[in-house]
Amino acid sequence: MRRTVLALALIGGVFGLLLAGDTAARAQAKKFIVGFVYVGPKDDYGYNYEHDRGRKAVEAKLGSVEVLTAENIPETAEVERVMEQMIQKGAKLLFPTSYGYLDPAINVGKRHPDVVLMHAGGFKHSANVGTYWGYIYNPMYLAGLAAGKVTKTNTIGFVAAHPIPQTLQNINALTYGARSVNPKIQTRVIYTGEWCNPGKAAEAANALIDLGADVLSQHQDCPRPVVETAAKRNVFSVGYHSADLQKFNPKGWITGAAWNWGPLYVRIVQDVMEGKADRWVNTHARGGLESGYVELAPFGTAVPRAVQQAVLARRKEIVDGKYVVFQGPMKDNKGTVLLKEGAKPSFDFIEKMSWYTEGVVGDVPR
Repeated sequence: MRRTVLALALIGGVFGLLLAGDTAARAQAKKFIVGFVYVGPKDDYGYNYEHDRGRKAVEAKLGSVEVLTAENIPETAEVERVMEQMIQKGAKLLFPTSYGYLDPAINVGKRHPDVVLMHAGGFKHSANVGTYWGYIYNPMYLAGLAAGKVTKTNTIGFVAAHPIPQTLQNINALTYGARSVNPKIQTRVIYTGEWCNPGKAAEAANALIDLGADVLSQHQDCPRPVVETAAKRNVFSVGYHSADLQKFNPKGWITGAAWNWGPLYVRIVQDVMEGKADRWVNTHARGGLESGYVELAPFGTAVPRAVQQAVLARRKEIVDGKYVVFQGPMKDNKGTVLLKEGAKPSFDFIEKMSWYTEGVVGDVPR
């Protein structure tokens, strides 16, 4: 009798283990799969670093989600291949995060109408492709207010990758803010032609310092080399992408513009999981400081307390809707009036920016 009971117990235990394993397998199978594609490395302390922090927020907040990632994927047909692989693994939502991924995302979306693709900063969408972006030029403008008060040479150096609207927004916002408190400011720009090339970025930074810049900023996916060059040459930094850059030039840090993708990514993933993708596809989702997508980085010791207070007061005005960055009057650097006194910029004014504002030296490369 004992042997019979023991045998039954063992059979029951084995059956329980099999059932538990089957339940776990079913739970795993039910996970909603999301893919993130990055043009550079996750540890660049910049563009990809901050998108990946957003990915980590999704994993931390949503236990029913499985996340796939791919880094260092060029803006070529290669990214379509990577997205197709993710879809084959079950992905129902993809975040192609780089500017040059837009057309590939549209192409993949046509082939897979049941998959949602959310592109970072794109200018077109489709039935299952949406775009999202934070108006990071808002904190760049605020950083300009501080930089205009801190500079001793009245020259800002800007290391840019490509002359796309998002880059020009940042160059113009920084200059616009700096000149509003110091009309003597000039901004000089050098393009590297690459989103991340540490050697070229450092070389451009040194060249700008040699031209008289004592404040350096940038629009590079990997911003650390520019900040470190500023530290070595004992000049000031306005950071971009991440507030964590401050540690690479603590003495010369002014402030910077930083992303906060986590809350947005969590919201998008939740909505798509719940069948509410229509909130995001076939449209452009945008937000400034009021949205929480972007933020002003902490001030460094180089910024006087009175300047900090003035900048934060303007930040509150922007968040409260009492002030709009690029509010007229505004001219380009050729003297053409772009916005009359009191006029506010339209969506197209921002998204299709192709010019330099007053104070930026030179012509936009074509």
